[in-house]
Amino acid sequence: MDNTVMDRRGFLGRGLAVGCSLAASPLMTPVSFAATGGENRLVVIILRGGLDGLDLLQPDDAGLRQLRPTLLAGARSGQELTDGMMLHAAAKPLWPLWRAGELAFVQGVSTPYRNKRSHFDGQDLLEAGTASLQPGTAREGWLNRMLQHMPNSQMTTAYAVGADPMLLSQGAAEVETWSPDVGFVLSSQGARLLELTMERDPEMALAMQKAMVLAGDDGGGVFEIADSGMMMDELETMMEAQMSPQGRGRAGAHVRVAEFAAQQLRDAARVACFSIGGWDTHSHQARGLRAPLKRLSDSLLALKAGVGEKVWGRTTVLAMTEFGRTVAENGTRGTDHGTGGMMVMAGGAIRGQRVHGQLTGFEEADLFQGRDLMPTDDVRRYAAWAIRESFGLDQAALEGVVFPGMQLGDAPGLLA
Repeated sequence: MDNTVMDRRGFLGRGLAVGCSLAASPLMTPVSFAATGGENRLVVIILRGGLDGLDLLQPDDAGLRQLRPTLLAGARSGQELTDGMMLHAAAKPLWPLWRAGELAFVQGVSTPYRNKRSHFDGQDLLEAGTASLQPGTAREGWLNRMLQHMPNSQMTTAYAVGADPMLLSQGAAEVETWSPDVGFVLSSQGARLLELTMERDPEMALAMQKAMVLAGDDGGGVFEIADSGMMMDELETMMEAQMSPQGRGRAGAHVRVAEFAAQQLRDAARVACFSIGGWDTHSHQARGLRAPLKRLSDSLLALKAGVGEKVWGRTTVLAMTEFGRTVAENGTRGTDHGTGGMMVMAGGAIRGQRVHGQLTGFEEADLFQGRDLMPTDDVRRYAAWAIRESFGLDQAALEGVVFPGMQLGDAPGLLA
């Protein structure tokens, strides 16, 4: 299969008007590793597309229910965690991590990015770790800058899955390539591209979806075909059978990425990063969020199983997204690009069973520009404290080099 190297901005610029789906869900996820001194591990997962933290962890709030009449309709069916916060039903496989004190959340966080709500710029800013994106400056990721300031780090075990290395890991470290053994590489972004090109031909879209199912694609892309609910139910059943342990499908590519990460972390690697796409839920979010939440749950559980209890006890996982989503649902039963968002933390090294951060409320006056969750803290600050508590980097390096312009502030007590 010919995997053509393609610049993501140039791809859109050459006239294929596909909206925001390319940035929201890359065709293949990169994964990088680095060996450092010590025994603690750090895994960074970029959730591409804008995770709706208010759906993943649903507050018990009457005002929010009015703004989300279909997303929060009826009895809540997830798992209650704390203070009325309900974990989304599709993320219930993570309940054992919460119960074991190995799962936590940070609400109301964002990068310094404001107002434009572009996936490309939002992701670049998240991975660069800077306060702004200056034209002409070197493209370097905060994880790479962290490694350059860590004693005894050996930047010789860096890998990238696919043809588009993450900005997060770019810098002085050289990057080699690795790809999971998949015969049909097409994620929800690829499905979305096909959907947009076939939106006027439902029969062709349905045929393509069937081909994807039979080929074993697990990218989470399920076409929304108007007036074909029964066909979609049939396809979803086929997909579940194809990917179930009893079915004939192989483990999903996201699981193989996590298993490969675990293998490296058991050995010399101490730092890893990769991404999970599919979080851009503009329409039919109740259906569309299930697949990426399953991929996130699968990946976290595969990491824990793969590294073993001893290494997991020294591991911190940070799952970060470029921005949140609008507080009110839109006319297509989805949510649009927002501002304040959520970080998910996991690992045996963290202080779990906690929800950090602050929600200011859901009245119009409480929201950013009257529409988005108000950002109350810098997501970089929580990443910086995780680094400091894991590897001992000093304040000057974190505030001046790794995350320039970020103020470390008081310790939130993230790690046990």
